[in-house]
Amino acid sequence: MNSGDSGFIRKGKQAEEDSSFQKHAPAVINMIVIVLIWMGLTEGGIVPGYMLPSPVAVVKAFVTDFPTLMYHSSVSLLEAALGLLIGIALAIVMAILMDRFRTCYRALYPVMVITQTIPTVAIAPILVLWMGFGMAPKITLVVISTFFPIAVGLLDGFAEADKDAIDLLRSMGATRKQIFLQIKFPSALGQFFSGLKISASYSVVGAVVAEWLGGFKGLGVYMTRVRKAYSFDKMFAVIILIVIISLLLIALVNLLRRAVMPWEHIREHEK
Repeated sequence: MNSGDSGFIRKGKQAEEDSSFQKHAPAVINMIVIVLIWMGLTEGGIVPGYMLPSPVAVVKAFVTDFPTLMYHSSVSLLEAALGLLIGIALAIVMAILMDRFRTCYRALYPVMVITQTIPTVAIAPILVLWMGFGMAPKITLVVISTFFPIAVGLLDGFAEADKDAIDLLRSMGATRKQIFLQIKFPSALGQFFSGLKISASYSVVGAVVAEWLGGFKGLGVYMTRVRKAYSFDKMFAVIILIVIISLLLIALVNLLRRAVMPWEHIREHEK
């Protein structure tokens, strides 16, 4: 490799770093401004501490209760992960059936919509009553919360598949399975990962909501305990932890999307 090539590579990396900085700088600046306003309201005595704890108090609570938070978060993450995996499998199966058989679409789609119109807070106590205080009702609620965005995304992706490409494969004698694997499923990957990002964030929230209404461990149980003790600094620490976990799950989905769909990353660089 000559010096010209290495210089070109360095310039390309520098341009990518500059683009990444420009992309994330507004969000970082916005978060800093929010924290400064929050600190000004609490430290300046505008809002009393029992209504809104200061960022310093929240950080201290986070550090002090870190082992306890990690213990409870591991339980919530396990529930969220199991529920999300089951939700993904259920969404894929339902989307394939609904795309393949019109009768299934007419029968299942209204039921899917109805499941999303019922508040999770209303479903959770019923699930606890039926399934007890173990992990089963939490996982079930996560499944109910997560499968819908993925299923709808897949259905939209299947519907937007290239009709000309499908007709071409049919004219060449391709089977339904071959058309699905070669055209329909690849065309739906973008919508699948978009739905998966939404479902990943819903999974943690669903697990925590279910834990509020019954359980012995988990972030929802911890939040209930500190709320009853009026430890709002610890309450905010849990909220921040849930936000961090949700953001990490979304970032993980983005990494998975980039690994499965590398051509999207190439197109972004070409633009």
